[in-house]
Amino acid sequence: MEWGFVRHGSTDWNASGRLQGQTDIELNETGRHQARLLAKRLKHEGWEAVVSSDLKRAYETATIIAEELNFPAVHIDARLRERTHGRLDGTTLTERIALWGEDWKLLDHGSETDEQLFARGKLSLDELTEQYGASKVLIVSHGAFIGTMLIGLLDEMPAGLLQNTALSILRRDRDRWFCKLYNCTAHLG
Repeated sequence: MEWGFVRHGSTDWNASGRLQGQTDIELNETGRHQARLLAKRLKHEGWEAVVSSDLKRAYETATIIAEELNFPAVHIDARLRERTHGRLDGTTLTERIALWGEDWKLLDHGSETDEQLFARGKLSLDELTEQYGASKVLIVSHGAFIGTMLIGLLDEMPAGLLQNTALSILRRDRDRWFCKLYNCTAHLG
């Protein structure tokens, strides 16, 4: 089994530094362009299916990829959604400091924990493994979701924040996952 984790393309909220969380924000034109570039790159890599978060920014990225790869449909799974940041969703760093002070990170904002996020994600990935077997499957999701899943699946997490439309590839060998590629944006170059 091989999974290609793709972070969605850029949005206006990415550009303005707003936490999106589970707010359903669409791609902007830059994000659509990034998705088209990634789709062209993926066309000849042997991917067999694409699964997406139900949030617009991921689903639109997945749809652009699926069209280029001539897939009949995108499978949607809400468990692949981004983490909710609770009352922080939609805010910028400046707004968070103004509302809750410099120590805003120490407060309870109703954010989903890493454990909660990993548990729902793992259920989805286990079902995808059963459904697709040894196939090569693209999973279009979100930065915090992908990062949390990789931390939980890999023995060692590669460094660096995931970029928009970055591709990370994990391969399963028996009961262990290995990272073949991390945070690759060569298609944007």
